[in-house]
Amino acid sequence: QVQLAESGGGLVQAGDSRRLSCVASGRTSSSYAMAWFRRAPGKGREFVATISSGGESTIYAESVKGRFTIARDNAKNTVWLQMNSLKPEDTANYSCAADANGLFYADLYSAAWGYDSWGRGTQVTVSL
Repeated sequence: QVQLAESGGGLVQAGDSRRLSCVASGRTSSSYAMAWFRRAPGKGREFVATISSGGESTIYAESVKGRFTIARDNAKNTVWLQMNSLKPEDTANYSCAADANGLFYADLYSAAWGYDSWGRGTQVTVSL
């Protein structure tokens, strides 16, 4: 399995930007698509964005499209989530996940149940 560790969360104001990082260790993550999910208080896990193993393709949830950008550097075993124009409804615990089951290419990337490796998450709180 791949071990994942997120960082970069914090308290921000609406309209601010924040960049989250996810560092992978253990089995190489460069062959896996990677994804970000989030869980808001009292809600289920929500798909945010995913990126293919080589970084050439990305997919976003409608709620973040145009505001968030996912990127990766396989040499650094790192995936980022750049979040701009943050809104209070973006408040959540953000986790990254490694797609070892080919979800990206099977069009199942938004299915949280399909991911085997998860980080503990980093909290992002957006205030008015």
